[in-house]
Amino acid sequence: MLTRISSQEDIEAGVSHLVERHPALSAILPQCGQIPLRLSPGDFEGLASIIVSQQVSRASAIAIFNRLKAMIEPLTAEQFLRSGEPAWIAAGLSRPKQRTLTNLSEAICRDELDLDALPSMTPQDAMATLTRIKGIGPWTAEIYLMFCAGHCDIFPAGDLALQEAIRLAFNLEDRPDDKTCRSISQDWSPWRSVAARILWDYYRVVKKDALPV
Repeated sequence: MLTRISSQEDIEAGVSHLVERHPALSAILPQCGQIPLRLSPGDFEGLASIIVSQQVSRASAIAIFNRLKAMIEPLTAEQFLRSGEPAWIAAGLSRPKQRTLTNLSEAICRDELDLDALPSMTPQDAMATLTRIKGIGPWTAEIYLMFCAGHCDIFPAGDLALQEAIRLAFNLEDRPDDKTCRSISQDWSPWRSVAARILWDYYRVVKKDALPV
C-alpha cells in the first residue's frame, strides 16, 4: 500500500478509491476541479511556512513569510537562529511564532528532530515527533505531514474549513466538531489526505473562497 503521496497520479489513485466506496465524496466531486497535489519541500522552510500561517489571513501569512525569506537567505534552522530577534520582528513574526520557530530550529540543530525521517514514519509516530516541539500543535503537524512529508492517511479534523465542508457534504444541521470529523474520516482511510483535499476543494467552490493553506 502506498504510504507517501509524491505525484498527481497518486492523488488520482486516491480519488478513484474514495469515490468508488464513499457516496458522499462521490456526490461532491463533480463540483470540484482537478484535486491538487499541493506538495511542498519537506524542509525547515516548508514547516516554517505553515507555522507562519497559523491564525492569520492567507494574505498576511504570505506577506510575513516573504519578508522572512528576503531577510534570511537561505531560510534554514541555522540561519534562522543566526539572524536573531531584530530580523524576526522586522519580518512581522509574533512572539509566539518566534518562540515556536526558535524551538523548532534548536531541535533540528541539536539533531533532536530529523524532518527527512518523517515521511517513512507511521502517521502516529510522525505526529508524536512533531508535536513534541513546543508550539507545534496537531493542526500544524497534520498540515506538514500532508503537504510536505506526503503522508496519504492524515486528516486535520480540527480545520474549520474541513468541518464546514463535511457539514455541507453530509447535510448536517450543525458544523461537526473535531471528534465527530475524526470519526467520520476513519472510513476514508488509507486515503484520508486525499479526502481532505476533495473537501477543501469543495469548500473553495461552494464558499467561493481560497484554499485554507
